[in-house]
Amino acid sequence: MALIQTAFIWVAYAVALGVVALIAAIFTYIYQTPRDRSALVSTVTIITLTSLLATVLLLPVDIALVSSTTSKLGAKKDWATPETVHHLLLTLKIVYYALYSLDAVLCLLVVPFTYFLYEEYDDVETEEGNQTFSKRFLGALKYTLIFVALVVILFLVGFFVPVARNRAGGHFDLDYFKRLLAENQGERALTFALGLLISLGTLLYILYTAAGFALLPISFIKSAPSISAPQLSETTATALEQNRERQRQIEGRNAGREVGMPPKDQRELEALVREERTLVRRERLAAEAQGEGKSFIVKAWTKVCAIFRPLKLIGGILLLSLSVIIWVSMLITGIDKAKNSICKEHCGYILGSINVFQPVNWVFVQASRVFPVDYVLMALLVLFFFSSSVAGIASIGIRFLWVKLFEIRKGHTTPQAMLVVTVMLTLIMLAINYSIAMMVAPQYATYGAQKFCSNAPKHPGEQPDCTNLPDLVKFCSELSKDHASKDVCTPSVVSTFLNRVTFNFPFFGALTFWAQFVFMGVFLIVFLLSLFRTPKLNLSEMDEDAEADEEEGLLASTGRRFGATWQDIRGKAKKPTGGAAGRGIRGDDSHAEED
Repeated sequence: MALIQTAFIWVAYAVALGVVALIAAIFTYIYQTPRDRSALVSTVTIITLTSLLATVLLLPVDIALVSSTTSKLGAKKDWATPETVHHLLLTLKIVYYALYSLDAVLCLLVVPFTYFLYEEYDDVETEEGNQTFSKRFLGALKYTLIFVALVVILFLVGFFVPVARNRAGGHFDLDYFKRLLAENQGERALTFALGLLISLGTLLYILYTAAGFALLPISFIKSAPSISAPQLSETTATALEQNRERQRQIEGRNAGREVGMPPKDQRELEALVREERTLVRRERLAAEAQGEGKSFIVKAWTKVCAIFRPLKLIGGILLLSLSVIIWVSMLITGIDKAKNSICKEHCGYILGSINVFQPVNWVFVQASRVFPVDYVLMALLVLFFFSSSVAGIASIGIRFLWVKLFEIRKGHTTPQAMLVVTVMLTLIMLAINYSIAMMVAPQYATYGAQKFCSNAPKHPGEQPDCTNLPDLVKFCSELSKDHASKDVCTPSVVSTFLNRVTFNFPFFGALTFWAQFVFMGVFLIVFLLSLFRTPKLNLSEMDEDAEADEEEGLLASTGRRFGATWQDIRGKAKKPTGGAAGRGIRGDDSHAEED
């Protein structure tokens, strides 16, 4: 029975890996520009994104495996002998070490090498292909050696830096704290490196994920179009015909004039030419939205998307509600840890047990009783954090201070930008791993639904029996001094890793903990601003593709969505009356042109 349950848990993880690999491939395909698509860049991006998502999604597997060793009455199951539990934890440790090491190698070595290799493509110009590739390879390797040196220095520092000891006050004698101390130099170096990467990722997490946490749901709510593609096509065609007729009138009226066109007519003609370019773009967008010139499959997919378009509004409201619930849960955990942690900043604000009801943690603890319900919920939560990070990066862009280095847009992201985004997402996901395990669902991430029986056994060597004493069955806690807790409760491997980082190196613990409050503050500011303020873009600073994307975004509003969807499905539009629709379209552009 135990073997079947364990196999089922790992099979579920394998299925999740296939799903996240598909998501990584779709993300890469959607965002990378088609004309500069690189097979090497795409492959590295997909592998890296899959690895980092696999690292975070190992958490519910960890919880399910350690939770399976105990019964509902707070006793170890017959098969869960100390040797079996040790083998189980060793397997999880090997997988975790492999994934964390793979993330570090990809982030610090493989991705930078690929970036420099692609950059060298434009710098090396020779006639022989083999010589070109060799020079590109050597040039990329030269710059990558800098990152190799940084990695070596990082591990050397972690190898020799002293760890904190005897800082947990009177509670240091607890077995839980004793297990957190790094036992050897290699483990100390890996712990230090992981803590540093999590701290770097936390800085990006504060800026991008917090902003995306608010912008992603609101973008769903505001993205449902108020005008259908057929209606847009008809009104644009009418407006374009009127525009060109007016141009012909002005040119005809001034034909043959020796002194040239009057300034008033010249300004009007220039405005009409600019408006014509906008209308042509809108006509093209409407044609693409209807699938004109495309295959039957593309047209069918367009209509399917139109059918489900109203669900974007409902989905946006649900995601917004989820964001608020997660924010409230993090705030509750943060205040609880700051007030009730027995060792405060000396051990990374480890909290023995939750003292206030925390909704997200409660949901996961209850769901963990029936696998794979909690796994599905955790996968959705991780994808929500990941999508929020992507939305934040796409909205803010890759910047150095106030200078934008790369712009991230669907179908227009260069290979170099894709690689930089991949490194950023790797660091962000490490920070998300800490946030989910320590702030969003701390009790679930540490012990799951494990309980122990505090009833003392009658004879030595026997397990406590709470069959008729349900009140003596308690949830496992890091700070429990009950001897039965030591024999029954098994902390998850990921919580041990993260607590070991914050306990051995308190600076990392204090930084990552208080950064969560900054995250909540940034989310609140962006959320309020996005509710009451409409973003303004300077179209004069945008290229043609970006301006076309902005034109598409201008079609979004809060009304008439369901009528627009019905017209998209039917493929027909109501006939515009009185040219109002045409004037309405041009009205949007008049302000843009004036700006």
